[in-house]
Amino acid sequence: MINQVLAEADDKMGKSVEATREEFAAIRAGRAHPSMFNKITAEYYGSQTPLNQLASFSSPEPRVIIIAPFDVSSVPAIERAIRDSDLGVNPANDGKVLRCVFPELTEERRKEFIKVAKGKAEDGRISVRNVRRTAKQNLEKLEKDGEVGKDDVTGAEKRLDATTKKHTDAIDEMLKNKEAELLEV
Repeated sequence: MINQVLAEADDKMGKSVEATREEFAAIRAGRAHPSMFNKITAEYYGSQTPLNQLASFSSPEPRVIIIAPFDVSSVPAIERAIRDSDLGVNPANDGKVLRCVFPELTEERRKEFIKVAKGKAEDGRISVRNVRRTAKQNLEKLEKDGEVGKDDVTGAEKRLDATTKKHTDAIDEMLKNKEAELLEV
């Protein structure tokens, strides 16, 4: 029972770290990359559809992304979705493809992105700690129900704390790398 609770907690913590990694990928640092568009959705035949399902992305230059929609009729909706997003770009529309030219990051904008990254890292750490709290409650419930002994629960909590530290350290390392990437000119 204890191993099952710990394995489930480790799995959920790993998913929290992955979600944080995806959030970091959406933060722009110098180079433009297609993953920046992962969270953006556009209205397509009455439903919100992720852009990566509506178009292909290519990056011929470091600060340029070319978006080629699979269906030309979706160009205006994709253009509107990008313009309304928090990316801060205005796509150029030539009728068939959209060209997004990202401006050079200013020092002020880099600092804003670092604040955003720190917020996303903290959200990831909170998520990991929430998983830890739930697992700890499950362990305490097992002890209360008499299924396992107090010593077993104490040992399991130590292993749970080690797992929590491993995952929060992974988030901190990702944050450090993202900060270095953002400060790199």
